[in-house]
Amino acid sequence: MARPVELLRQGRKEELWQMCCGFIDLSLQQFMVIQKRLLLEQIELLKNCELGRKVMHGATPETIEEFREQVPLTTYGDYLPELVEKREDLLPTRVARWVRTSGHTGEYDVKWIPASQGFLDEYEKIATGVFLFTMCDRRGDTSKVKEHLKVLYTVGPPEYGSGLGVQLTQKAVNYDLLPSNRNEITSFREVIQAGFREALYRGLDGFGGLSSVLVAVGEQLQQQSGKIKITSLLSHPAALFRVVKGLTRSKLAHRPMLPKDLWSIKFIGGGGADCAIFGKRVEELWGRHPLEAYGGSEGGMCACQTWDYEGMTFVPSLNFFEFIPEREWFKWQLDHSYRPKTVLLDEVEAGKVYEIVITNFHGGIMTRYRPGDLIKIGSLRNERLNIDIPQMTFHSRADDLIDITGFGHLTERIIWEAIEGAGIPYADWTARKEAKDGKPILHLYLELKDDFIASEQAVAAAIYDALIKLDSVYHYNIYDAYGDPETVLGLKPVEVSFLPDGTFTRYINERQAGGAALGHLKPPHINPSEKVLSLLGVRKVEVEAAVPVTEAERTAA
Repeated sequence: MARPVELLRQGRKEELWQMCCGFIDLSLQQFMVIQKRLLLEQIELLKNCELGRKVMHGATPETIEEFREQVPLTTYGDYLPELVEKREDLLPTRVARWVRTSGHTGEYDVKWIPASQGFLDEYEKIATGVFLFTMCDRRGDTSKVKEHLKVLYTVGPPEYGSGLGVQLTQKAVNYDLLPSNRNEITSFREVIQAGFREALYRGLDGFGGLSSVLVAVGEQLQQQSGKIKITSLLSHPAALFRVVKGLTRSKLAHRPMLPKDLWSIKFIGGGGADCAIFGKRVEELWGRHPLEAYGGSEGGMCACQTWDYEGMTFVPSLNFFEFIPEREWFKWQLDHSYRPKTVLLDEVEAGKVYEIVITNFHGGIMTRYRPGDLIKIGSLRNERLNIDIPQMTFHSRADDLIDITGFGHLTERIIWEAIEGAGIPYADWTARKEAKDGKPILHLYLELKDDFIASEQAVAAAIYDALIKLDSVYHYNIYDAYGDPETVLGLKPVEVSFLPDGTFTRYINERQAGGAALGHLKPPHINPSEKVLSLLGVRKVEVEAAVPVTEAERTAA
């Protein structure tokens, strides 16, 4: 079968679309037929390898039903020590690439995930499909796709999942990554600066990455664009023309020059919990909204938006999907010996939240694996585009929930949106559930920027008000059962503590000096440990434990 790049070079763009994007035309029944056929093939591979037999606890299922009944759910700990030791002789198929992601400090600092050539070949098609979706305006539109598009490198190295996705897409459509000499550069900031300089005279068509990173990159380029000396560009006419045009655009708009004044961006790919939060800011800086995709190192691409930028459509050919209903997930939270029941994609309900469970196809090893993500099914199909597959959005990390009595579930996304909605200029933040006067509160540790002056109480009140407003969007509060938080708790259950300037930068530098992996340099936004808070300079605080959240409260939320 021809590869994507061959179809592109031969001008067979209709075939390219069908190969990479045709899954959106499947009926749900056809989707499930593909899922079940590939799972039965995968089960046979698992039976015939040592690690497969280990994670299946010796089960030898012959049907999908037996597989779901007999094989336990797994987490990364079930694949130790084999995967961290890269024991290829114990795996279902020959390993073509090892992909890494963050682990758990003290247990395994790095998760290593094997990928077979069959998995990578299929992943290449899907990654190309996402790339086509970022550039199209309608079904089958490939008019903007060509070789040698200029793409700014804004993701991790190829050994990471994000870097692998970029590498596969580059291989499929043969675009040019900027800067061209990035292998000689060690820091991310220097890569962006070098890419900016090269893009001035070569042009820039697009890029992808975490939306918060895309905002940071855009703001960096905005700062650099204000320092450009016209005389330094006299030897580069193309760059000189681009800057003069950009300055003219910005002056006509009565504002400082933005990246969108310098380039007409054709595509932006985004992802992560912050995509919905920073999408608008990305568009303000770059002139285009990021198209969101969901996936990870353990499963490649699982779902993506299409050209309407609404819910994400599941991909049938890389992983078998199961879903733990939220009520089942709560039962497991209360008792980890409980084995939660799952449903399949043709059994999910619109408006419900689920923990996603994946089983790799094409000789992968992750089996009934829990990546630790909660997703929400927005609708059972995309009516507008006639896509007959359930539509999802990323809800939160399964362990990134903060339960506040009277408030309900607060996720990283909700808290982040509240900070943004409060209009507080900040460098970074972290938050967790603590106790104050015996009552649970959401405690935010915030580093301000731009010499912003305000009291902690005023900022806490602004964030609280933003949280109340967001309830009309996410419906996470439980007022009907418990009343307003101020009435029930006797206070607004939000407290803010300011951290000194440079706190998060010092934390990252200390972690880097200590040899921490790339994924462990930044503190978590949700539920930081005492050790993390100590490194941030926070004195030991009382973690809320005396007021546990009951199952009834969780269910009501």
